[in-house]
Amino acid sequence: MLYPLSYRGVGGGTTEAIFRFQRISKGGPQFKFELDQDLSRHQDAAIDAMEGNSAIGIVGFGRFGKLMARYLAVDCPVRVYDPSAQPHEVASAGAQPASLEAAAQCRVVILAVPISCLQQALEQIGPHLGPGSIVADVCSVKEAPVEWMQQQLPPTTPILATHPMFGPDSAAESLEGRKIVICPVRMPPERCEAIRRYLRAKGLVVIETTPAEHDRQIAVSLALTHYIGRSLAEMGAKPQDIDSEGYQRLLRILDVVENDTWQLFEDMHRFNRYALEARRDFLKAMQAVERRIGDGVR
Repeated sequence: MLYPLSYRGVGGGTTEAIFRFQRISKGGPQFKFELDQDLSRHQDAAIDAMEGNSAIGIVGFGRFGKLMARYLAVDCPVRVYDPSAQPHEVASAGAQPASLEAAAQCRVVILAVPISCLQQALEQIGPHLGPGSIVADVCSVKEAPVEWMQQQLPPTTPILATHPMFGPDSAAESLEGRKIVICPVRMPPERCEAIRRYLRAKGLVVIETTPAEHDRQIAVSLALTHYIGRSLAEMGAKPQDIDSEGYQRLLRILDVVENDTWQLFEDMHRFNRYALEARRDFLKAMQAVERRIGDGVR
């Protein structure tokens, strides 16, 4: 995904400006002028690398779609298609309401829909994609979406599977230091490199991997975390007057999952073929610990 926020220079522009600051008297007007020039020049280079300031289309305007629109609209025209979205809500994010056709004809088309709705979205945008349009998803599972995109999109369509490792809550104020996983598929090397530079220029940590490796790791780091959080919620876990730091950390997992939909939780387990094994291993380990406790009590 492409999320603009902070003004970090592509190719080390911000670092160069900082070094120049150390050589110039602190706070001097010359430094401010040169720093502003650096930031403007490198920001423009990053935006130009992203397809010459072309519009970005977003299909889906849920919580994450709104977050993307808000950050992207800082640098690029953003067209949003979502029949359920109110025009004033789209406009408040700095984006423009658009038809499906208009959103799909953008140079970059981001599908911000639930995993279980992705195939339908692909079917809808396919006939309207512009020549060379990059299609990206933001699903928390990668193998199945990549397979669907390869099957349903035209064979010449570049595909960029992504998983932003943050959400509307954790990235509400900043993208600095947040992680994003990318799995390029049918991507021309120069366009892929331009996107990498753009993402890094916005302060994001870019992790490139395969869809299978992503799903293996995310089955534990995300799906299992949400599983534990949902279990704590089902148990009725809540803050206690007499607690420990460890218990407070457990409750933070609830904060991670409480604003996410059940559909997201169900989809990340249903469509990740490694998630069931992770759950079984976890339950098996808990049962082993319970047996040890029981043996000790008796």
